[in-house]
Amino acid sequence: MTLTLNVPDELAAYMPKNETDLVAVLTAGLQRWRGRQRGEVQQMSDVTELLAGLPSAQEVMALRPSAEAAERAEALLRKNSEQGLTVEEQAEWEDIKRVEHLVRVAKAKAALKLKST
Repeated sequence: MTLTLNVPDELAAYMPKNETDLVAVLTAGLQRWRGRQRGEVQQMSDVTELLAGLPSAQEVMALRPSAEAAERAEALLRKNSEQGLTVEEQAEWEDIKRVEHLVRVAKAKAALKLKST
């Protein structure tokens, strides 16, 4: 299939120069977009891998974001209140919120399990 796109100048500088790399970028972007349509996010991979390993309630309660993830979330929150987020940043913020929700639910269930023992 042949595809013709008009790309904004600010993104054009980041576009790969060869077709193979461009196809890889387009594929990755479409996979991420499809995942969002289904309510999935790529950032959940670490959390879901950990939870799939059936951790103890104590291990779930000990879950914390990495320093980099916490810093990025704070930067987005700060930028949102000061000047607003770009479309890409807003999508990233939504991903962060989904991961945070999943972790909160897991921690709530773990806390109930700990309380009942």
